[in-house]
Amino acid sequence: MFFRYLLAAALMLGSAAHALTREEALAIASGDTEDRVTALNKAVADADEKTAAFIQAMQDDAVKFKDDKVFVIKDDKAFDPVSGAQRQLPADAEDVVNNNLMRGALDAAQAALQLTSKDDTVRAAAAQALFKEPDESRVPLVDKALAAETNPKIKAQLELVRAAGLLSSSDKAKRLAAAKDLGSNRNPETKLLLNQRLADETDADVKTAIQLAVQNIDASLVWGDRINAIFSGVSLGSVLLLAALGLAITYGLMGVINMAHGELMMIGAYATFVMQGLFQKFMPASMFGWYLVAAIPVAFLASALVGAILERGVIRFLYGRPLETLLATWGISLMLQQLVRSIFGAQNVGVENPAWMSGGLQLLSNVTLPWNRICIIIFAVLVLLAMGYLIGRTRLGLFVRGVTQNRPIASCMGVNTARIDTYAFALGSGIAGLAGCALSQIGNVGPDLGQSYIVDSFMVVVMGGVGQLAGTVYAALGLGILNKFIEGWAGAVLAKIAVLVFIIIFIQKRPQGIFAVKGRSAEA
Repeated sequence: MFFRYLLAAALMLGSAAHALTREEALAIASGDTEDRVTALNKAVADADEKTAAFIQAMQDDAVKFKDDKVFVIKDDKAFDPVSGAQRQLPADAEDVVNNNLMRGALDAAQAALQLTSKDDTVRAAAAQALFKEPDESRVPLVDKALAAETNPKIKAQLELVRAAGLLSSSDKAKRLAAAKDLGSNRNPETKLLLNQRLADETDADVKTAIQLAVQNIDASLVWGDRINAIFSGVSLGSVLLLAALGLAITYGLMGVINMAHGELMMIGAYATFVMQGLFQKFMPASMFGWYLVAAIPVAFLASALVGAILERGVIRFLYGRPLETLLATWGISLMLQQLVRSIFGAQNVGVENPAWMSGGLQLLSNVTLPWNRICIIIFAVLVLLAMGYLIGRTRLGLFVRGVTQNRPIASCMGVNTARIDTYAFALGSGIAGLAGCALSQIGNVGPDLGQSYIVDSFMVVVMGGVGQLAGTVYAALGLGILNKFIEGWAGAVLAKIAVLVFIIIFIQKRPQGIFAVKGRSAEA
């Protein structure tokens, strides 16, 4: 019943200052849209619980009118918006039609009424909504909320709402003060609001004040844009690094052009998807966030196993013949894609971020660093450190380096070179699986996932220097940051072209990459 609206409104409003009249209800429900908005703003400025209930009914499209009478419809019954008493609904009563302008005004009015809520989250959301729809008629209501507000953050937001409302005031002094106050808020939304007002402003002094405020905001936002570009570049570079680390072994150290590297990444991503499904089905809901931790070793082992089978079954017969390895692994990549389509379907599957990877870290008003990207950067560093330790400090790494540098001598020293080849290829494949696990957190997982990164991965390895882990790191981060800075200036397509041209010129001038080539292919 209509009394439910009244109860909700009473909880939202602390006290009633002005009772809703039938004339006000009719003015809000019928007539020209601009007049309706004016009547609505006037009613909200000193609203009681019945006004709030009527606004809620308007938002719910539950209001009809006939001549000078307005009816609120609830459970197929008609009620008077002022008294709340049930009324007989005329058969020819008209529906109230709310266009976009009116709906925006209703949303802002509802937000204004929520400024007295006891919930900090509700008040903060209401202040944000009012800032997007400023109106001078709501300034008294905002002043009342400011006087009662105790939360410093919400109070600061309300002061911006007040300044935004006064920016269109008929009083020049108020507009000048509002422009100055808004200019101190380094926020893109504030800049948009000032630019909108600038187009309508006629006073030269106020125009100058608004332009100065926009310049102040731009000077602050430019640093945020630079931070965003650097972070995006490092994030892209970490993704490229993860994708290229496996190739640094299979191609850089072993001289194998593995066109199935992208599909090994895809296997790691699908392994993550499977672990997500297992946790959803067999584990308590509170444990779901740990599925990604469990998926890391599973993704590594799944891709490493496929890589070992690939090396033992095909690659070991093709060492020293890079063109044949390219053709063979390209065919295998198509087979793996079709296998995945047969098992999981051709459509992409969704992999959810754990709760601890959702949201982001806000540094500035226009700088929010997503947690999933931050975690991938940290993950890439950890994988790099682990791989560097494995290659440089362990017995397996010693054997891999020995076989890479001089296979005959390593064999004479008792090293099982065939087994080392399998271990090294499985290691590179497993790292590709880890890359797929990370990529599942920033995009959809599908049969074509690896195709988006295989070319970039080869470019990173070749530019960094074949067989050089340090060069792979520098190339991945350098290309990632370069790509994002150019993208912000010229767009994504031109950025890709510019990076490709840069790589071509770089390799022409320095064929060995950032660091000199070492390994079996260099000796051939």
